Amino acid sequence: MVKNKTMATTNESIEKAMWEPHIVNIFCDICIKEIDNGGKPNSHFTKEAWKSLVETFGRETGRAYDYNKLKNKWDQLKKDYLLWRTLLGTDTGLGWDSEKRTVDASDDWWKRRIVV
Repeated sequence: MVKNKTMATTNESIEKAMWEPHIVNIFCDICIKEIDNGGKPNSHFTKEAWKSLVETFGRETGRAYDYNKLKNKWDQLKKDYLLWRTLLGTDTGLGWDSEKRTVDASDDWWKRRIVV
């Protein structure tokens, strides 16, 4: 029986998760609420918090993403944030374009970093 349960979980994970910007925003809002409720006491969400995240995400988006899909997205968002913070924090001449939601850099900055 355990084998079937594992297979079902694996089969559910086969469907590719679609992360449109508004869905990412919903996910981030849910994560913030869970953190505010004590679901991430240290560096990781608790098991109960992940269960709540999966249930709340499904209810608010209508998408039945499992723990693995949400955890993968969390990990990717964390990597993206750390890279963004490094870019803005260590390189001079960079800014943030809040309308475009992109790093703002001069053409000269890009020329120095992109090797063709």
